[in-house]
Formats: sequence, structure tokens, C-alpha cells
Amino acid sequence: MKILKYILSLTIVLTLASCKSDANSKVATVEKGIQNIEVAIEGMTCEIGCAKLIESKVHKLAGVTVSEVDFENKVGKITFDNSKISQDEIVKTITGIAGGELYKVTDIKTIK
Repeated sequence: MKILKYILSLTIVLTLASCKSDANSKVATVEKGIQNIEVAIEGMTCEIGCAKLIESKVHKLAGVTVSEVDFENKVGKITFDNSKISQDEIVKTITGIAGGELYKVTDIKTIK
């Protein structure tokens, strides 16, 4: 009977420790500064030459983990670590492509 109580107690302790570990990993993600934004982009005229070019240039930036540009909706969705790169630097990159004459970021929304 004592062994059964010991096993039950050990199982409860390990389960609680596991839950606490999961909670800590979620906090660590927030502390790292992972941020998701959606940017409205004007000036794109095609899927391959414009949208894919912007997507590629932004994705190459240090700290950016996801860069997806939707040509039809004129929107870019970007995930980045704001401890490595700022939202302003991402916007500067987009507006600076091709000498700064083609693309303009007209709106930025934070996505959760």
C-alpha cells in the first residue's frame, strides 16, 4: 500500500512540474519579444516581381522569422524578434527597396 501511495505522489509531483515547465516556456517566448505585425503595402504591381521580392528582402533581415506578402490583399504578415530588429527597421527595408521609389507602407497592425 505504501508503494502505491508513493507512486501516486510521485506522479502528481511530476505532473505539476511538467505544467509549471510549460508555463515557463510560454513566458520565455513573450520575454524574447516575438511580435507579429501586418503591414499594408502600396505600389505592388505583380505577384512575382513585387510581392515575392518584398517577402524575400524582409525575411533576410536578422530577427525576422516569418515574412509572407499577399499581393492580392496588398498585405505583408511578418513575425520578428523585437529585441533584434524594430518595426521601424522593417518598414524602412520595405520602403527602401528599389531606391525607395516603388513601395509604401500605409498601415501597421499588431497581431496576437
